[in-house]
Amino acid sequence: MDTNRILAELHAERDRIDQAISALEAVNSTGRPRVGRPPGTARKAGRRGGMSAAARRKMSRLLKQRWAQGKMNRAKASKPVRRMSRAARKRIAAAQRARWAKVRAQKKAA
Repeated sequence: MDTNRILAELHAERDRIDQAISALEAVNSTGRPRVGRPPGTARKAGRRGGMSAAARRKMSRLLKQRWAQGKMNRAKASKPVRRMSRAARKRIAAAQRARWAKVRAQKKAA
């Protein structure tokens, strides 16, 4: 084995490694190796979701409107309210008075 040839290969390998290190350091904005987490993982702890207050207000308004539409549709779909005329109410009241009069008459007779 030729030691000179081995040394030459090792020096060439070292030069390639130095070039790779230089290229990586150029990509790194600070020029020094990073320590700790990658930049994308440094989030505030405990905060979930990213909805702003204005977005929450808008969502609330839209949901309230949606529920109101549903209530209106249910009210339209239900049976109409049947109202009794005054004449019908008077006839029923007169018939009921007659029944009670009959019950009282039977009690007096007994």
